[in-house]
Amino acid sequence: MQKQLENTPGTSSIALDEPASGSTRQKLHQSEDFYVDLDENGIAGLWFAGTKNANVLGQSTLDQLKIILDLLKKDTNVRGILLASAKKDHFVYGADLHEILGFKTFEQAHFLSSEGQKVFQELATLGKPVVAALHGACLGGGLEAALAATRRIATDDASTLLGLPEVRLGLIPGLGGTQRLPRLIGRGRALEVILGGMDVDAATAEPWGYVDRALPPDQLRRFVDKLARRIASAPVTAIAAAKRAVDAAGAAGGDFATGLRVEDQLFRQTLAEPAARKLLQTVIEAGAQTREFELGTGLRQTD
Repeated sequence: MQKQLENTPGTSSIALDEPASGSTRQKLHQSEDFYVDLDENGIAGLWFAGTKNANVLGQSTLDQLKIILDLLKKDTNVRGILLASAKKDHFVYGADLHEILGFKTFEQAHFLSSEGQKVFQELATLGKPVVAALHGACLGGGLEAALAATRRIATDDASTLLGLPEVRLGLIPGLGGTQRLPRLIGRGRALEVILGGMDVDAATAEPWGYVDRALPPDQLRRFVDKLARRIASAPVTAIAAAKRAVDAAGAAGGDFATGLRVEDQLFRQTLAEPAARKLLQTVIEAGAQTREFELGTGLRQTD
């Protein structure tokens, strides 16, 4: 799908788009900038796979992504999404600077920003978990895409850097970065990153909450596959409801009472689902809430 790339000194390149050992993947969709496949566990791989040497985001890229997200949302076989790059040495370098430089009107800039914000909001509210696997440079609009994911797992390789460099170019992030980043790492650190055009390595990003895990490159694919499978193993209605409830904590502007009302409504809805009733009955019959069961494997998953 892409050319073999040379390793740069002190960094590594990895092929995330190669199927994990023992798994098979079927093609769902392909466009100029993306490739989409599906494994036997219902995990769709959404690969930035531009035909150019580098992954960049232009209006056409966003249009393609909008179509793909609609496909993934409607496909009942898709239980979760792995968002990654088919390039071996970077995620996405950011928005297409050549396209931006060619803008002649405010309307063109508004269209790119507003449509990009809508597409990434669709990614954030898809109702299915999205795990972003990050290796190499993840910059500008590429980072803003990753910020819209449910989880971000990065390699601790020297080449993996997260940044919003727009201010250094006389611009500001325009695809949701100024809104999502402060909610993740706080206002002060977000200003440090954005105003300074600061690139952050994964080891620094992890304790900030910028990424959820920083792992050696050779562990990334195995970890994200296992994480996605574990999340997707639950009933889809429970996954979607849990995600909506947690998202409501931020959407409510910190209003605890509103968040609790959303949680109550979604709890009642999930309890009414046949899948939940069946699982409850199964675990009770297996001896749930007895000492032997709770000290055994049960439904617990610890890693």
